[in-house]
Amino acid sequence: MTLAEDNGPERGGDDLLAAEYVLGVLAADERQIASRRIDAEAAFARLVDAWEAHFAPMAAAYAAVEPPASVKVAIDRRLFASSASTAPSGGLWASLAFWRGLAAAAIAALAVYVALPYVNQPVRPPETRLVASLAADNSNVKYLAVYDAARHEVGLSLVSGDRGAGKDFELWMIEGKNAPVSMGVIPAGPTARMAVTPAVQQKLAQGAVLAVSLEPSGGSPTGQPTGPVVAAGDLKGI
Repeated sequence: MTLAEDNGPERGGDDLLAAEYVLGVLAADERQIASRRIDAEAAFARLVDAWEAHFAPMAAAYAAVEPPASVKVAIDRRLFASSASTAPSGGLWASLAFWRGLAAAAIAALAVYVALPYVNQPVRPPETRLVASLAADNSNVKYLAVYDAARHEVGLSLVSGDRGAGKDFELWMIEGKNAPVSMGVIPAGPTARMAVTPAVQQKLAQGAVLAVSLEPSGGSPTGQPTGPVVAAGDLKGI
């Protein structure tokens, strides 16, 4: 059964599903189910709108990118250079061959427009934002995590769950079979931002696992998880 079909409280319900839909971490079939529910269920559509507003500040960090001026020059050259010195006669404009040639030139120009940004720009760095849905069986703790490599921080949104009196949630990075690395105690509240040390940044960029354990107040006294792991998930690109 998929997450989109299993909406009981043990999985975080519609709120978690709506958040994962907005972040784009659902599988294709789950996303189709959620999309249909947006069209058919006003309450679910409102949840999606609320999560879009919640995550909007992340999108604002990306500056709009315009194609270089050379793209338009290339298009103009393709379309008009060959006929610039010759006034079009009635026969030319009525010619089927001319229009076929113009259409071919337009298609070629479109290809130039699409390809140039990729040809001219430098090699892109790895994904600058990764997301993870953190959950675990037999636990009502659900977090959504966003790793922002440019800001060197992890943003956390608590979807459900409570740490309880005298307890703290602690965030861990798990890389393969290596021992978990503590990223610190998660501040209380519905949202939190946690700085990422240089030693952890490269490993997170490669898609490590994030996990949350329940620890004594102040965090693990041993440097390794001492309480149960209440939520975990893989970081994935968006």
